[in-house]
Amino acid sequence: MVESSDETRKEQGNVALIETLYGALARRDGEAMAACYAPDARFSDPAFGELRGPDVGRMWRMLTSRGSGLDVELLEHRADGSTGTAHWIARYPFATTGRPVVNDIRAEYRFSNGLIAEHDDRFDLRHWAAQALGPPGRILGFTPLLPIIVRRMARRQLASFEGD
Repeated sequence: MVESSDETRKEQGNVALIETLYGALARRDGEAMAACYAPDARFSDPAFGELRGPDVGRMWRMLTSRGSGLDVELLEHRADGSTGTAHWIARYPFATTGRPVVNDIRAEYRFSNGLIAEHDDRFDLRHWAAQALGPPGRILGFTPLLPIIVRRMARRQLASFEGD
């Protein structure tokens, strides 16, 4: 009976952690987002590739510090005692071009000690590039270079971000 109660508390805590993460994103609070991750967390998505440790929080602080117009919608989420998933949509003007983006994202999590230890976001990079970059993005979407170019651009922006 005690194990079941502990598991229920973990599950509820992990569900609340997902809600906290996206609530902070909607408020553009990168510091609150960074606090949701374990110090040695791993994050990956098609744009940034894999980030570890402090770079995860830096990425969220950078993304939430940009311009205005971010709208976040958490469509569904669930968690158990150690893993979770979310389906969310981000609507925003892409900072570099000002073009509107609607990014439909599926996330998977692994939790440890009440924090996010691993977070993997998946989305259609070709569709994102066509929206964010316009005609050049549509053309790049047909080449194997798209992930390399987008990742290089994202990593360069993260390296120059001084919001720590």
